[in-house]
Order: sequence, then structure tokens, then C-alpha cells
Amino acid sequence: MRMMLRAVMDTSKANEATEAGKVQQLWGRILERLQPEAAHFSPHDGCRACVIVFDMQDSAQLPVVLEPFFHEPGAHVELQPCMNKEDLMKGLAEAANAR
Repeated sequence: MRMMLRAVMDTSKANEATEAGKVQQLWGRILERLQPEAAHFSPHDGCRACVIVFDMQDSAQLPVVLEPFFHEPGAHVELQPCMNKEDLMKGLAEAANAR
């Protein structure tokens, strides 16, 4: 299922990881593991943040997906199913037929 992950990093912990030279390695591991459809990085409420869209096959993947965000960057994470345009159109057509 296509999922959208939003993570807002703790500034102090993210600064420590940046100063220790661990940030590139951390993001490399996360992005390699998730193989995202899209990954966007920006500030959010004065903190480092990202939105990553990826495919999650099984809810048992939750610890594998989320733990790296909790550990080094101390992130606040939200995860929810999402759709792209094609998914939306397909779902709307099916909903119209179900009425």
C-alpha cells in the first residue's frame, strides 16, 4: 500500500547527527530501505522535516520503517495511506459504481 510518512526532526538531535557527519549515512540507509516513490525535504515549524511516499507491503514493516526516525534524529513521525492521481480516479470510479 502506498504510504506517506511525515517526519519532523528534533533540532538538537539532528544538529548532533549533522555535526558528527552521520546525516548523509542516516538518510542513505533510510532511503535505500524505503525505495521511495518521492522524498521531499523542507523546514516545518522551524525544524528539519521530510515527506516520503513509499510502498509498504505489510504492517510488520512498521518497526523497520519508523525506528530509524526515532533514534538518531528524534523525529515526530506520522504515517498514513495515500493515493496518487491514478489511485484517486480508480477509487472514484469504483465508488460511483457501488452506489
